[in-house]
Amino acid sequence: MTLPPELAGAARTLFGDRLDVAAAYAELLATEGVVRGLIGPRETPRIWERHLLNCAAMAERVPEGASVIDVGSGAGLPGLVLAIARPDLTVTLVEPLARRTAFLVETVEQLGLTRSVRVFRGRAEEAAAGTPDTEPLSADIVTARAVAALDRLAAWCLPLAVPGGRLVALKGASAAEEIAEHGAAVARLGGGEPEVHRCGVGVIDPPATVVEVVRERVVGPVRKKGSKKRSRGGRRRGGRDRDR
Repeated sequence: MTLPPELAGAARTLFGDRLDVAAAYAELLATEGVVRGLIGPRETPRIWERHLLNCAAMAERVPEGASVIDVGSGAGLPGLVLAIARPDLTVTLVEPLARRTAFLVETVEQLGLTRSVRVFRGRAEEAAAGTPDTEPLSADIVTARAVAALDRLAAWCLPLAVPGGRLVALKGASAAEEIAEHGAAVARLGGGEPEVHRCGVGVIDPPATVVEVVRERVVGPVRKKGSKKRSRGGRRRGGRDRDR
């Protein structure tokens, strides 16, 4: 997977002396990633421009030495890219699908990232709650890319952020509209006012659009509309007793 000459300068700026690791990852995406259905064949010519450089630009919003959880990591975007560009970070890739997690585990090993990157197979809710085999996960920064609308993204990601930590989501041109539509829902979930940032200005064109939300409050699980509380005996309050 050859780095296009016109992108070489940006790639060197964003990856520095880790550019060879980024190139190895690009090759894996263009080969195994396509074969396994993680990257569409038409995306191959745009792997550097649309995927690697766009994700690497997000690194400017991540503090030095931060812990990162990447939700719905898929082929490792943006989590693996951040781990490559920023060896000071510790990154957990959260992905529920077996074929994707298999690719991620193999890729982490092949790229020599086992000391700084781990793979968690499961949903974001499971990662936040913990499993019989793992403690609940949390991190300074929670990332996501093209996973869902901002309200659902906040519901999945904010519980994984430490108090005062941030959701850093890679979004597109509709970022402002999403904030206007879902800002109230984000606040109910304990998030602060979402902010839009342009990353990679002067390095990539167009810059990457990122939405950030600080986890200002810890809130409990949101009760589904229409659900009723149960007494300690298991009966619904205000309802008739039922034989089971």
